[in-house]
Amino acid sequence: MSFWRQAISHLHSWRKSYNRKPLIVGGARQVGKTTLVHQFAQSYKQSILLNLEKKADRRFFDRYDSVHDLLDAMLIDRGMTKDHLGDTLLFIDEIQELPKAIAMLRYFYEEVSDLQVIAAGSLLEHRLSDVKQFPVGRISYLYLFPMNFVEYLAATGQDQLRQALGTLPISDAAHHVAMDRFKEYLMIGGMPEAIQTYVDTEDLTLLPGVYESIWASYVDDVSKYAASNSLARVMALIMRAAPAQLDQRITFEKFGNSNYGSREVGEALRSLDAAGVIRLIYPTTDVQLPATPDLKKRPRLQFLDTGLVVHAMGLLPQMLGSVDMSSDFRGGIVSHVVHQEVTSLQALSVRPLSFWVREKRNSQAEVDMVLPHKGLLIPVEIKAGAVGKLRSLHQYVDASPHPYAVRMYGGELSVERHRTRAGTDFILLNLPYYLGTQVYAYLDYLMEAEVDG
Repeated sequence: MSFWRQAISHLHSWRKSYNRKPLIVGGARQVGKTTLVHQFAQSYKQSILLNLEKKADRRFFDRYDSVHDLLDAMLIDRGMTKDHLGDTLLFIDEIQELPKAIAMLRYFYEEVSDLQVIAAGSLLEHRLSDVKQFPVGRISYLYLFPMNFVEYLAATGQDQLRQALGTLPISDAAHHVAMDRFKEYLMIGGMPEAIQTYVDTEDLTLLPGVYESIWASYVDDVSKYAASNSLARVMALIMRAAPAQLDQRITFEKFGNSNYGSREVGEALRSLDAAGVIRLIYPTTDVQLPATPDLKKRPRLQFLDTGLVVHAMGLLPQMLGSVDMSSDFRGGIVSHVVHQEVTSLQALSVRPLSFWVREKRNSQAEVDMVLPHKGLLIPVEIKAGAVGKLRSLHQYVDASPHPYAVRMYGGELSVERHRTRAGTDFILLNLPYYLGTQVYAYLDYLMEAEVDG
């Protein structure tokens, strides 16, 4: 299973970078980290591929404290020499299994700088407390998420449509095809194993078994790294109950109709957030940068992947018989996948995407997402269908120092000029759902057109 991933370009840039540091590829389990690096390793003259879940690979770190001795042992074991050290990749997979290996990354950087080192791991945040000398400032990061729509199109052989998505503005002919393919992606999700199953069989009814296996592995993982049995039970409860909370802000106290208190639920949710399985998305009240999340206000939940949500909520049979992906079932699924698409662009620095709220006695408002872009904070409304009221967006615009706003919806690409009830003129960029990964490019396109026009 080897799919094209957009992150491969970041790996090639890292390889050519000045003062290159060991790279940690982070992300939840089963999003394709190992496959990505193995694919990248083929561009090297020689590579040493380790998996620290295997005793045979752990033994190198168990036996040696010097990176020079460690490197010599690995080269001899693989029948390699130092003659091509500058064209050699060392890949340490599942590095979270051995805190000593994480600590030694700094010495690869300081003492064997010619060797190119990549590590990958899941649940790393749960292991950091066990690392006595974490290599702060001596490593770089790359984050991998489930496959986004553009990557899905590449995996399913839709290269012409993939190219059309990158051509601004997208054509009317490509729009209708893209809407159909996006509904397909919405049901399948972005987990590589699910996409591979569909590519091999074209049978959507096989997906529940795939996602049940993935879901069970996550439950097992988070329980394994829980600090106590009590915390593990709360985490398991949250994973069962959280999908039903998808389209609303949550309260920690008695979450999912449980008897657990705010402290217990908060600790469990933060552990799941650290594992990358469920993210806590907090609101902001700012309309200018920096947009500071207000941790005292009720957050929303964002799952790792929409395919997992569809499975957990049992929605696949309903979606298979649906013509309209937005109106025939909960609009929260569409909002979720748009968030997932935009989040997938954060390969180098992960920052949860805030939503905006105004909570005053006579002025309640909520905008689905705010995006930092070119020094501005752009409001984004995600509508379940092709139409919808924009009252909250108007309130944001009235307070904002710029005229730009975005609506992600089930209609066609367009630009409209509007005026709020308070008399503020603004420019609304209407983007179809499937252009989530192109939102920044279209904002640039809009802003340049405004300057030129």
